Amino acid sequence: MREALYMIDSEEVYIVPDFISEGYFTQDVIPRELQLTGSTSRVRGKTLHYCLPVGVHASMTGLILRRAKEVAPDINPAETTLIITGHGTGLNQNSAKAIRDQVNLIAASGTGYAAVLDAYMEERPLIAEWDQMAHTPNVIVVPFFISDGLHSYQDIPVLLGIESEVGSAASQREAFRQNPHHHRGKTLFYTSSIGTERLLADVILDQITDFDKANKLL
Repeated sequence: MREALYMIDSEEVYIVPDFISEGYFTQDVIPRELQLTGSTSRVRGKTLHYCLPVGVHASMTGLILRRAKEVAPDINPAETTLIITGHGTGLNQNSAKAIRDQVNLIAASGTGYAAVLDAYMEERPLIAEWDQMAHTPNVIVVPFFISDGLHSYQDIPVLLGIESEVGSAASQREAFRQNPHHHRGKTLFYTSSIGTERLLADVILDQITDFDKANKLL
């Protein structure tokens, strides 16, 4: 990462962390490696603008709703619980905060879901208890990760109960291709990670626009 500036000819550079939330890498590692001193820094003759991570932007709400609609297009939201799930950890609460913020935004958006909930792999409320949390016949689970991998392909399907054990390579898993899952007396829809949504590129641009507005660069 520290070599990136040598490969850039532009004198002005925007840096947008492709992370789901703020944390150690966005607050410590990236600023250290790029020698950032604040939101705007002068480094090796270049002006560097450091934006917030994509995952904390309000427009992520639209991506979550889009993903939920794609996986369950014919389901009545009034009979459906939407669950946004993440890792969860006692070491850094920023990831959970980003999910709770999205839950609150969607709940207030008037989209009509019977309930919008947050759940985690390693802290309560636990995604393994999704069927106890949801009081509707339909449940949509959206993993709030920047990419698909071990957690979304293997760990969470086991916690949901739609896979019996962690086994084959991620590329061979079928959890996203077998919707809906009729399990524990409910109809469950499970999506791929929100960071795989192609419109994430627009969120990156939104973060740049918001940076300029906040710093009066427009």
